[in-house]
Amino acid sequence: MEKPITKEHMLANGLKVIVREDHRAPVVVSQVWYKVGSAKENRPITGISHALEHMMFQGTPTLPGDGFATLISQHGGVNNAFTAEDYTAYYEELDATNLAISFEAEADRMMNLTLSPEAYAKEIQVVIEERRMRTDDNPQNLTYERFMAHANPMGPYHHPVIGWQDDLNHLSVQDLRQWYQLWYAPNNATLVVVGDVNANDVFQLAEKYFAKVPAKTIPEIKADQELKSLGQKRVQVNLPAQLPYMIWGFDVPSLLTTKQESEAYALVVVDALLDSGESSRFNRDIIRGAQVASQLDTSYEPFKRFATQFFIAGIPAPGRTTVELEQKVMEQIQKLKTELVSAEELERTKTQLLAQQIYNRDSISQQAIFLGELESIGLSWQLADSFPDKIQAVTAEQVQQAVQKYFTPEKLTVGELIPEKINE
Repeated sequence: MEKPITKEHMLANGLKVIVREDHRAPVVVSQVWYKVGSAKENRPITGISHALEHMMFQGTPTLPGDGFATLISQHGGVNNAFTAEDYTAYYEELDATNLAISFEAEADRMMNLTLSPEAYAKEIQVVIEERRMRTDDNPQNLTYERFMAHANPMGPYHHPVIGWQDDLNHLSVQDLRQWYQLWYAPNNATLVVVGDVNANDVFQLAEKYFAKVPAKTIPEIKADQELKSLGQKRVQVNLPAQLPYMIWGFDVPSLLTTKQESEAYALVVVDALLDSGESSRFNRDIIRGAQVASQLDTSYEPFKRFATQFFIAGIPAPGRTTVELEQKVMEQIQKLKTELVSAEELERTKTQLLAQQIYNRDSISQQAIFLGELESIGLSWQLADSFPDKIQAVTAEQVQQAVQKYFTPEKLTVGELIPEKINE
């Protein structure tokens, strides 16, 4: 695949600006990524990064109330934000000629957020309701939350991004003000722009609007190191639910934490081998073949700041049990350990992975997210361009070795949702 034109520029205040030119349509996406998320939180302030994300839309002296969103909307754009374990990101998508409007407004709220007690009192209730709808009233998500707490008892991914309910109940606007003052600074952020722009023109705009934002001393927080697992961990969750649900998670490194980067790319391929369409092993052998699962998915995110899990999650087919489902899942894992993937299957899987990369490149938003994510966790945006080559280089032997090394009982956490009767 032809590599697009991408350039970077560092402002004197420490803000890194990354621009990828994509001239297929007269639009642009602008994203500001702050290197702070739930992984930097501890009790009793879990959920504070996400709560602050909400408050970033509640005004500055220049754009009071919902003035930020109104301004972007008036110029035909859309805007939103998202918080994860390792970062918080804000984005605008608009006509390329309106990029300056986005820059001016983002620079304003980077240093002038109002954080009024009245707005916070309303917004924290929105956050609490979001937690209720997405987690507390969703048996599978609540099971996942408890699973993560058991899988990561001491590490940075123990806490849910949205926070524990008790902490949300006691968060104050002063807590958010301190968090904002600690982490929201140009030298703790990355500005990513993708679209119908000239990189040098974007750098000049960035200097004009962001250079005036002062740098800060960013605290160095030593992340809690995860306890070494001494055996398989299991957690059962009893909740009113229609169906049982299982999660298996093997402790694995991220691309940033592995001592051998080929392992991370091999795990990406394992993810696709097991769960990537009709021809994947889980679909072919467990869902359609043995008909033991009605749903079975895998997930591995190599782009994390800390070590993570390789996830498998599923629902037994009607008339089947979680014991049967677990047996079939582990049979597939064992097969990967003992039998080399054929050249044909490996090539087909890689082709599917790279096709997804090409598809993502059609979206300027997805391009920007990939660049911002890499920079925010401590990798280089240049990895976005080399990723296809890294995947193509994975061998059947590396796939087998990665599974043998990491898919072991002592690295496994199992979560099980046991349905209770739903009161009518």
